[in-house]
Amino acid sequence: MDERPVHRACVDTPFWIDKYEVTQGQFNALNGVAADPPGFDGDNRPVENVDWFEARSFCILRGGSLPTELQWEYTARGPDSLQFPWGNELNRDLFSWDRTEQPQTDPVGSYPGGVSWVGAYDLAGNVFEWMNGRLLGYPYTAADGREDPNITGDRVVRGGSRYDNANLGRVIDRFAVAQDFKDKFVGFRCVLPVP
Repeated sequence: MDERPVHRACVDTPFWIDKYEVTQGQFNALNGVAADPPGFDGDNRPVENVDWFEARSFCILRGGSLPTELQWEYTARGPDSLQFPWGNELNRDLFSWDRTEQPQTDPVGSYPGGVSWVGAYDLAGNVFEWMNGRLLGYPYTAADGREDPNITGDRVVRGGSRYDNANLGRVIDRFAVAQDFKDKFVGFRCVLPVP
């Protein structure tokens, strides 16, 4: 979906967001149960092959939720509205993207040069990340029901993956996929309320 019209949005509730994508080790340690096995093995690789329901349930078990688009984008873009977590220029050396050589995920945190302004890793590449909300047009407003988890329909994924076009790592790109969609290049991270 297009990132236009340009608009302003305000994050008015503080939150914590995972520094890394949820790993297979974390998912298994909290008794996360995915109906399908991961596409790539490794405790420090992002958990993937989970649908929106499984990702949401895991975050709830941790006392949190999936991020809203606003939370995720603020984490990735910051107050300077960057195009990528590290700046405004595409740099393939700063994130997990390699469509031809090694079509598998990297361990989380493998690209420290691509860290966002708040210290979050892998917001571009590695795996697409589930958002809490549905894909609706801008301007963003939670009051339109997009963040209601009880409304069924497609959900947003963001961040691009290792196996997609490198330009999909732009933090403004957003895509709708079915809630029950699973893929070895779709994972998630959680947000938690600040006590």
